[in-house]
Amino acid sequence: MNELYAFTPDQVCRLTSLSRGQLRYWDRTGFFSPTLIDEFRRRTFGRIYSFRDVVGLRTIAILRKEHRVPLQELRRVGEWLHERHEAPWSSLKFALRGRHVVFYEPGSDTPLEPGTGQRVLPIALEPIAHEMRAASQKLRERLPDQIGQVVRNRYVVRNAWVLAGTRIPTKAIWSFHEAGYAIAEIVREYPRLTEDDVRAAIDFEAGKQLKAS
Repeated sequence: MNELYAFTPDQVCRLTSLSRGQLRYWDRTGFFSPTLIDEFRRRTFGRIYSFRDVVGLRTIAILRKEHRVPLQELRRVGEWLHERHEAPWSSLKFALRGRHVVFYEPGSDTPLEPGTGQRVLPIALEPIAHEMRAASQKLRERLPDQIGQVVRNRYVVRNAWVLAGTRIPTKAIWSFHEAGYAIAEIVREYPRLTEDDVRAAIDFEAGKQLKAS
């Protein structure tokens, strides 16, 4: 899956088990803000999270809920992840010494802080990223009742009519249809669609053409 895929706050909540209130508070206080923010922050889609944001938030959720790591330590994890935003997941590793976070040199088993002899619980980012990839892919699967349905949402593709469960405008399907593409050929251009979707889009756009004539 493309790791630049964008996620709304609602999707982030479903993937990370965090609440909308937590996301808003963490964003407002600068603890963890989304990577992709447009100038209209108060709009429903004004705050968009990247895939790396999702992995970071899931990591923090695990530390908070399963290991009772205090907020001050969670802030250190958020800052550490932000500073290494471009680093491969396989090179990122830290550990818990009690409820204190210990970071490692990227790609090594050398801790950045001297040890105290206390047992250390290692935590790697790559398995968490793998979990989020699988969950994100499942999140994008369309429901049976969305097949062949045309919908419009003012926050999606500038209020354009699209096939339900996608961001594919019916106008795009109509353009291929007018260019002489067969239904099966259009499906090859848009693998997420079915032939029923394509027929629905063509019928919808044909109806609009009749009303306008």
